[in-house]
Amino acid sequence: MTSTQTSLAELHIPDARDYPMFVDGAWVEALSGQWSDVTTPILREHVIGRVPASGTEDVDRAVRAAQKAFPRWRSQHFTARGRILSQIADAIDARAEELARLTALDTGNALRTQARPEVATLANLFRYFAGVAGEIKGTVLPAGDDQLQYSRQEPLGVIGCILPWNSPLMIAGFKIPAALVAGNTVVVKAAEAAPLSVLLLAEICAEHLPAGVLNVLTGSGRVAGEALVQHPDVDKISFTGSTEVGRHVAREAGGRLAHVSLELGGKNPSIVFPDVNIDDDFVNQLLLSTRVHRQGQSCTAGSRLFLHQDIYDEVLDRLVTTLAGLEVGNPLAESTDMGAIINETQFASVCGFLDDGLSSSKVSTVLDGSPATIPNSDGYYMGPTVFSGADNSWRLSREEIFGPALVAIPWNDHSDVIEMANDSHYGLAAYVWTHNLDLALSTAHALETGWVQVNQGGGQMVGQSYGGYKQSGLGREVSLEGMIAGFTQTKQVNVRLRTL
Repeated sequence: MTSTQTSLAELHIPDARDYPMFVDGAWVEALSGQWSDVTTPILREHVIGRVPASGTEDVDRAVRAAQKAFPRWRSQHFTARGRILSQIADAIDARAEELARLTALDTGNALRTQARPEVATLANLFRYFAGVAGEIKGTVLPAGDDQLQYSRQEPLGVIGCILPWNSPLMIAGFKIPAALVAGNTVVVKAAEAAPLSVLLLAEICAEHLPAGVLNVLTGSGRVAGEALVQHPDVDKISFTGSTEVGRHVAREAGGRLAHVSLELGGKNPSIVFPDVNIDDDFVNQLLLSTRVHRQGQSCTAGSRLFLHQDIYDEVLDRLVTTLAGLEVGNPLAESTDMGAIINETQFASVCGFLDDGLSSSKVSTVLDGSPATIPNSDGYYMGPTVFSGADNSWRLSREEIFGPALVAIPWNDHSDVIEMANDSHYGLAAYVWTHNLDLALSTAHALETGWVQVNQGGGQMVGQSYGGYKQSGLGREVSLEGMIAGFTQTKQVNVRLRTL
């Protein structure tokens, strides 16, 4: 059966329908009446729904709704906001499978390995920020009997959140509950390529939040995203996406002195020392660090694999064997380990990088997962590809591919591998593999990156600060301190008291 003959039922793809956007407590179309098609990477160019193509006037409508809702929301006792976030977390749990299946359909992330864990993280983030609602505290200075000097942490106002397509629910969880619990109101611009699961999240939140506190827009980044960034009544832009677009967001928002946080790209080193035990646990954790279960479409992917010369061949052989055994295919199937690349544009971009590597005489290809090797041609599928014997100056060692491609680089000297790891304009994540505590900590401290994992490859955990150095971004998320720094501002109040 050819890809054009494969039935939608066989692929588990539901019928297409319209998904309105959520503004001021109501489900609405764009004021222009225009709609945009949403496709699934499971089946090339297959439309699974339509969403409103919002314009500048729609952004303004959402911002005005958020402004109107702000005074009452900010004045709530912190326990009330925390209770609402806890209720949303419970509601997410209750509809977890629905959210996960829509995420897999929308993004191409495999249901078992990615979509379900992403929904669990989303619920955990709402529950975490509900739990720290009372920690948004000021301080009182001991300034003498005739003075009361104290500070307040106050909400910024209207927060504009611009989400990416690779993990839309998880990144929504980084931003929305943190902004809400601090007393802000929110306007979200869902990713053009993957808006559906975020609209379902809005539906869940709508049952618990007052009108206007959370608004979710759909549409293009060039129109709706740009209007949100430039809107004079948006007090902060929280953006996750590419470094190139992040620079533009920073320039535009900075031009009107709006607050900005940016979580951008990465080209992350994974440094393996010769003392590691090359067992199943190590290989499985190393596998997690590569983010191939998300098709490499992750800014924290450990895509520069620095292997010590003494264990280079053995580690590479074990990793390649494991990667080659992954099942690539329909993300809605329970057996699938790796799903599909998000769309044709990203698929072509990754293929371009792979073509460079496969045709290079400077490296060897120890695992070819290019599309031609994948029997399923229904969607945008490719397996992991691993290049061996590269150096850190090669294009594929330096540029963010955002696909399932790894570059293995040999090393011998500790200072040399630190220098190579830091020789990047990115600085988001890094991985260190050793049982020597001194080496682990000295390496972690020497790396110019915002987040270091030692002997593990998993993703972000609630409560930890997450964000990048250098051109990987500004600000921190996922933590109490990140929420206070990112979504509040400090007011100092000095009162002269009458003395008896």
